[in-house]
Amino acid sequence: MFSSLTPEASPKDLSAWLKYIEQLHPNAIEMGLDRIRTVADRLGLKPEFKIITVAGTNGKGSTCIMLSQIYQHAGYRVGCYTSPHILRYNERVNVDGQEVSDASLCAAFSAVEEARQGGSGDSDAISLTYFEIGTLAAVWHFIQAKVDIAILEIGLGGRLDAVNAFEPDCTIVTNVDLDHQDILGHTRELIGFEKAGVYRPLIPAICGDINPPESLIVYAKEVNADLKCIHHQFGYELDDSGWHYLSNQQRIYYLPTPALKGQYQLSNAACAITAVTMLQSALPVSVEAIAKAMQDIKLIGRFYTDSRFPWLILDVAHNPHAAVALAENLKALKLKNVAINNTERQLKVFSVFSMLADKDIKGVIDALKDEINDWYIAPIEHVRGASVSALVEAIIEVIPNASVKVFDNLGDAYYQACIDRESCIEQNENDKIVAFGSFFTVSSVMQYLNERVNTSLRKQ
Repeated sequence: MFSSLTPEASPKDLSAWLKYIEQLHPNAIEMGLDRIRTVADRLGLKPEFKIITVAGTNGKGSTCIMLSQIYQHAGYRVGCYTSPHILRYNERVNVDGQEVSDASLCAAFSAVEEARQGGSGDSDAISLTYFEIGTLAAVWHFIQAKVDIAILEIGLGGRLDAVNAFEPDCTIVTNVDLDHQDILGHTRELIGFEKAGVYRPLIPAICGDINPPESLIVYAKEVNADLKCIHHQFGYELDDSGWHYLSNQQRIYYLPTPALKGQYQLSNAACAITAVTMLQSALPVSVEAIAKAMQDIKLIGRFYTDSRFPWLILDVAHNPHAAVALAENLKALKLKNVAINNTERQLKVFSVFSMLADKDIKGVIDALKDEINDWYIAPIEHVRGASVSALVEAIIEVIPNASVKVFDNLGDAYYQACIDRESCIEQNENDKIVAFGSFFTVSSVMQYLNERVNTSLRKQ
């Protein structure tokens, strides 16, 4: 383990920096804010821009991108920090919708490392995790970039997450469900308390959960946060061609349906718009900017279809709550296909599937058992990845007669799913392949696709 860096030994590129910061702390996760606050003080990180902090079990990334798009369309300079990434670390840090460069990230990591080391020897060095260093680097970069507002996604929980070291002007908890129970607790009440930890006295505290845990409500009251709950202080109302944003049961804005698919995205959108209205006096935003943002939003891995491969859906759904949302989207897609093509044959869905071992694998499978026809499984190349035998066992336990095919890697699984889709006896050109179960699953399939496309281009 490196405890200090000389200029000569300093990492020379982004790949080297990422390898370096990965080994600085013995654990991937260490909850607590004292260490990161100390280094932030050494760096002199005192953001003058507005900050919106976004926590929640699911929907954080979607809400962050909605907020980022809204403020960009309103003409503001916007920093957005999310995690994890799918293909490149640069995805985590962007300004005005553009990923920051390798050089900018290296400069940020260098500044954080200098502060982490302290000034007078190893005894002053503070051990930080990969995520803590990344969070400090993102905020440092946003200060250099002179953003007007930063959207910061909580990595895990809320109360003790690195992002919570920075004081927000508005806070959101999108929803509360079971995930990361080994760290956050095994009940919604315990998890709700952790996520509510982003709330602050007199600061807007938005909650998008239709049935929030009592612990979240109590925490908000105890800290005297300005709590706004969906279907109470704000909400949404659908109609045939769009939706109304509601404030205190009154229609405020009429907006186009978000480009991100799924009715649950309306909850995320309502949370984002509530945050915007709460900061309206400091950062005015027109309804036209909100409407334009709703139409322009795209987010890889959230029921995402690449225009090059229209038969493929990519979704990072990695817990039962997210899997239910994926199932609803697939069901709606099947019904739409039947209506358009005037046929009783529903879409056939081939799944390329893998998960991390510490997730609720059976819960995810159960949520999707009625929407998936065939399962193509392979291991994730990560120390936390579930074994193929564990995946097969979980599928068969939930769906005894499931069609399951096993592969060495996810690229091969996707390739065979494509072959089987094309050779299906009752082949429907609209039949889909859905790759899901983890950010790692989506990343592996996307890397495979990009390699195939690049190889094809080189041959031309």
